[in-house]
Amino acid sequence: MSVSSGARIGKLDSLTGLRFIAAFLVFVSHAQWLSVFTNNTLQNSYSSVAKNAGSIGVSFFFALSGFVLTWSARPGDRPLWFWRRRAVKVLPNHVVACVIAVVLLLAAGESIRVGSAVATLFLVHAWIPDPQFMATSINGVSWSLSVEVVLYLLFPLLLPLVNKIRENRLWHSLAAAGVAALLVPVVALTLLSGQPSPFFAPDITWPQLWFSHFFPIARGMEFLVGMIMARIVLSGRWTNVGIAPAAVLTGLAYAVALQLPTIYGFASLYPLPLSFLIAAVATADARDRRTWLNSRPMVWLGELSFAFFLLHPLVMFNLHAAMGGEWAGAGPGAYQPRSWSTPLALLFLLGALLTCVLLARLLYRFVEAPAMRRWASPRRREFDMASGASQETSTMPARSP
Repeated sequence: MSVSSGARIGKLDSLTGLRFIAAFLVFVSHAQWLSVFTNNTLQNSYSSVAKNAGSIGVSFFFALSGFVLTWSARPGDRPLWFWRRRAVKVLPNHVVACVIAVVLLLAAGESIRVGSAVATLFLVHAWIPDPQFMATSINGVSWSLSVEVVLYLLFPLLLPLVNKIRENRLWHSLAAAGVAALLVPVVALTLLSGQPSPFFAPDITWPQLWFSHFFPIARGMEFLVGMIMARIVLSGRWTNVGIAPAAVLTGLAYAVALQLPTIYGFASLYPLPLSFLIAAVATADARDRRTWLNSRPMVWLGELSFAFFLLHPLVMFNLHAAMGGEWAGAGPGAYQPRSWSTPLALLFLLGALLTCVLLARLLYRFVEAPAMRRWASPRRREFDMASGASQETSTMPARSP
């Protein structure tokens, strides 16, 4: 695997910091399912604004993965080496999170579907267009790792094709990939029908939801956008859009998605503006510019963002259940009736966030980092932030007591 013009190797610390912002958006999105605010107006407003926060985190991490893996690829890097590094980065944390989830489920007296548990453990559950594999997954957020497995398998095949794109055609190719992402929900709505979704999307069917949100090939559009944008930056054809304008563009895409039907808020509007943001942040790092994103606290948080992603639904849903929350099905308000006044609800969310950060740091310190040191290829490793695409959000609450 190789990149035609050769990447500049170095730390992309601002992208590492940005990873935690994306993971935090996933936390914010999942917190709406708890309905912790007694004030219904405030709860409804929060849910309305945050409902797509996790989805934009999904697009960010998939696009980031394509960008960083392309940026860091080198001539002579063999597919088996690449797959080994990805496995070592992803699997230890994933297995530990699955074990924790099973222990919590058994402790709460919940039943575990063996087929779904096995599919989750081996990260194939997003490949199966059966809603039960999502609804009974032992750790709901791991569906995105299932998508990542496919993207990692395809990367050694995609990279030579992306490298063959002529430099004067790179922007055209980026636009084409962005249009393809926009067409995913159109194709789903036009060609697919079937049973209603068992999750939070009453205006679309399950086949439409699966195709537009879980199907690995459809989610590959974001990954491809990231790969092409890496080529644009490496070839010197980046337009030098600043971080602030790119962030504004991303915010506008999010605001537009909030006004559209549910299916358009999953991924279709985000890949292009997010690729601009990723390119702007990476360019700042490559030029050794200081940003608040590459400050020591943000890099520290970014390092644990993968562990944070895997653990946060287990922590927040079980903490809420321990305080009287009650499982009542999928969707916002699933945990009832435990809610509080606004100050107490905010205190609960802050406590859950800090607990997630603490436990994520322990998982990073004692599992993820040692595994990378021990088993990753001694020859060279991709930047740690390449695993950030494994931290995407779930469209449902993690199944916990």
